[in-house]
Amino acid sequence: MARDAYLEHLAKVRLFSSCSDKDLQKIAKASDEVAIDAGRVLVEQGTTGRECYVILEGSASVERNGVRVTTLGPGDPFGELALLDGGPRTATVTAETPMKVLVLGQREFAGVLDEVPGLAHKVMASLAQRIRELDQMTFG
Repeated sequence: MARDAYLEHLAKVRLFSSCSDKDLQKIAKASDEVAIDAGRVLVEQGTTGRECYVILEGSASVERNGVRVTTLGPGDPFGELALLDGGPRTATVTAETPMKVLVLGQREFAGVLDEVPGLAHKVMASLAQRIRELDQMTFG
């Protein structure tokens, strides 16, 4: 898949929702396309996260505390908080089918932020928006 084709998928990642096409191109350039076999665990709840994924093809199941919570498909991201803090994964994600994913590592993302300082402000704005939404959902 061509790097420009990744832009549509990257634009769906909430963390990158306020990014320009130029910003998304830099993120795409820092990412790698990886083929995943069905049945492979991509992230495991409680383990340290160092990268995020965007599904290009295929599907994956998401479990939290051993309970299946959703299925992800093309365009869906997961693990994006790892780009910011490297904290523990909040769920386990397992490939249900053969998949192609776009992988963006923490170090590569930090390099993009260094190259495009304004991108950090856009990422922070996206996070602030998400916090406000969660606050509204929780407290009304």
